[in-house]
Amino acid sequence: MSLEMREGYGGTGPGAITPDGCAVDLYARLPVREEPDIIAAAVPAGASILELGSGVGRMTHPLIERGFTVTAVDESAEMLERVRGARTICSPVEALDAGGTFDVVLLASFLVHTGDVAVRQGMLDTCRRHVADGGCVLIQREGPDYHTNLPRERVDPSGFTVRIVSAEPVGDGVNSVRAEYEFPDAAWTHTFLARPLTREQFEEALAQAGLKVDRYLTDDQVWVRAVPA
Repeated sequence: MSLEMREGYGGTGPGAITPDGCAVDLYARLPVREEPDIIAAAVPAGASILELGSGVGRMTHPLIERGFTVTAVDESAEMLERVRGARTICSPVEALDAGGTFDVVLLASFLVHTGDVAVRQGMLDTCRRHVADGGCVLIQREGPDYHTNLPRERVDPSGFTVRIVSAEPVGDGVNSVRAEYEFPDAAWTHTFLARPLTREQFEEALAQAGLKVDRYLTDDQVWVRAVPA
């Protein structure tokens, strides 16, 4: 789940910070929520999945447990060292050549909102290039109030609190977002660049990559099933 839009981390927690600024131990602590169930309900049983930005395998492992074959891609070797039971590829998403196509390409973690338009288009081109005929691309996008309903916090049942503290414009339609993660024994802050996208802007970016929305999978339209146009 490594984020391309990252500016940097700071925290009291132990562990490695990857060259692109990602706290490996933070991602290893984040719990699995409803995402694997959403994915499993939208694709055929036993499908092959190319997971872009897999991080430490937070979603990789439950998808494998559900019977999917997963190829996990991340630009951080430190992240991929935590992944078990999947083929792994260390590569930036936008530069990936996985050597074939897959039933499902997964672009989660709001990666589609990277502040760099060229990187975003490269990611979507990677999705289109690697999806098999008759396959689909599953994308996780920000909710409509992600940058405006601030500050906000969520207390997870597993015992940690995540806060989205602020989203400050830095130019060219990009915001600098500050998030805080607080555990009983450690805390991290995360500042990253994100580009808000309306539904129309999101669908236009898909079209530029030769993709189109098949359907929105959740009522909040955060999860999307796209197919080749």
